[in-house]
Amino acid sequence: MTDICDPYAVPDWVPDAIFYQIFPDRFYNGDRSNDPPGTEPWRNPPTRKNFFGGDLQGILEKLDYLQGLGVNALYLNPIFRARTNHKYDTCDYFEVDPALGSNELLKEVVRELHRRDMRIILDGVFNHCGDGFWAFEDVKARGAASPYADWFIVRSYPICASPPSYYTFSDAPYMPKLNLNHRPVQEYILKVATHWLEEARIDGWRLDVPFKIPLAFWREFRAAVKGVNPQAYLVGEVWREASPWIQGDTFDGVTNYRLRELILDYCATKILDAEDFAFEVEMLHQVHGNAAPAMLNLLGSHDTPRILTGLRGDVDRLLVAVAFLMTTVGAPLIYYGDEIGLCGDMDPDCRRTMEWDEARWNRRIHDAYRKLIGLRRAHPALRRGRFETLLTFDGVYAYRRVYEGDEVIVILNPRSSVTDLAIPTGSHTNVWHDLWTGRERSVADGMLLFDCVPAVSFTVLLPGTVAG
Repeated sequence: MTDICDPYAVPDWVPDAIFYQIFPDRFYNGDRSNDPPGTEPWRNPPTRKNFFGGDLQGILEKLDYLQGLGVNALYLNPIFRARTNHKYDTCDYFEVDPALGSNELLKEVVRELHRRDMRIILDGVFNHCGDGFWAFEDVKARGAASPYADWFIVRSYPICASPPSYYTFSDAPYMPKLNLNHRPVQEYILKVATHWLEEARIDGWRLDVPFKIPLAFWREFRAAVKGVNPQAYLVGEVWREASPWIQGDTFDGVTNYRLRELILDYCATKILDAEDFAFEVEMLHQVHGNAAPAMLNLLGSHDTPRILTGLRGDVDRLLVAVAFLMTTVGAPLIYYGDEIGLCGDMDPDCRRTMEWDEARWNRRIHDAYRKLIGLRRAHPALRRGRFETLLTFDGVYAYRRVYEGDEVIVILNPRSSVTDLAIPTGSHTNVWHDLWTGRERSVADGMLLFDCVPAVSFTVLLPGTVAG
């Protein structure tokens, strides 16, 4: 049993958040007047270099859709001036890229989100910049004599891009690494972080590759951000061991890629049986400790294959995975398009344009997302409650979420059907309502009795004779 109710200094709103990640160029084109030269037709295959014209105006115009889905928080991939479609090569940290809109339009988006009681966090790319960043341009022009020479780690002069004579991110010459051990660079990044909190009233930052920057800087970063807005959410892109980042002095949470791996190993590859999956989930809860409610749980992102592609198009297995995402500890993140069955392999294929023709949607997936999101929003037990494993047996994993009298039981089975199963409820409730089938299930001697748990299925049980 994992009790996650202990006080922890994470933003009050995060455990209640349903995040939606948007890659702006691929979401919706709301303003064709700012399309980059050579913008391609919507639905063309994505490449590493092409543009499709998605922008902030497009996001603004689709807020009704997002709110209707049940989303109440957005995470945007980088939006500041850059040369690429992904914009992880920042040229100006204080200007929204003109192809996406303007600083004033960003403020309008934030105002409208807040009017709808929604939140927004931006992607903070502070380990590296673009080769068009003004300080790097000065170093290229003036060499070692540049007052910004120490902003970068240069091996030799003159600056050469092939091979790069300076440290880069991911061996990409167009993304020179910033020297975060240099005080003027630190002060500049802190100014960027606080500027957008004050100027646009954003609600936090998703921090790119934070493991490449000293922890001491992130402690100062947290102090600066929380000094402006104590409720700002700081989440680091961490793929492996999260402990150093969730001690309460740097980030509130991290991108929970480890949980994604476990879900795939349980639902898709069958590397983990139910007992092993339950054990690993409980271990993650222990590692995350009081930060668990602020972990950003995801099934996919712009850096991974689409979840439906990873599951080889198996919708039943996808829904088992989504059911767990929406009922476990931590804030769920939906990567744009996953909720309609968008497919895609590794980058750049996972960055396809959003499909807005509803006739092309997988309605079964979309309806399940809406229903599960609604369930999470309706039940504080799923957002804030303690997590109790009830049973692991032959692929079946049953658990309960409980919070101040609210309780929900979830049963997952990504394997073959199981017959004659008795699941302890850990509860005094005598009748449970199956949200998906509408069937009522009675309890005998504290056990829920199932004549059959169908193959590759999930069940959500609510106390009482009617849903809710």
